[in-house]
Amino acid sequence: MSAPDTGLEIAIQIQCPSVSVPGERDFHDWVAAALQEKHCAREITIRVVNEAESRTLNKRYRGRDAPTNVLSFPADLPAAVDHPLLGDLVICAPLLESEAREQGKDLQAHWAHLVVHGVLHLLGHDHQQTGEAEIMEAREVEILASLGFPGPFEQTNGA
Repeated sequence: MSAPDTGLEIAIQIQCPSVSVPGERDFHDWVAAALQEKHCAREITIRVVNEAESRTLNKRYRGRDAPTNVLSFPADLPAAVDHPLLGDLVICAPLLESEAREQGKDLQAHWAHLVVHGVLHLLGHDHQQTGEAEIMEAREVEILASLGFPGPFEQTNGA
């Protein structure tokens, strides 16, 4: 999908059909909001997968033998290669859906959060250390609010 107004190119691969998978416009809006005014690569692939593929990728690249909601693979191109590739996101639709149910979150809001979260990882944000996590989470809340979604870290199921 190409959006001439932003120069953003998003390739969407649906390997796990689900009624909850958002439309191309939603993915575009969420990625664009996460990138905002960043002068960086503007090409990304979003792959929607099942738990088996997520588990395989998570084990291979992170050493964790379990599916995960989103994986981010930043492009690591040599400096001499001039290409607008930012990287790839892999989102596990069944896990995302069960998380939204268990956490009492709106499904569309959870999709938006995981896309924004993944794009922030592609931009170099991390949440392994407390200070980094606070910065990244604040950025997520700000971006999602700009899209009209509630803060993703608010408990909505009474827990």
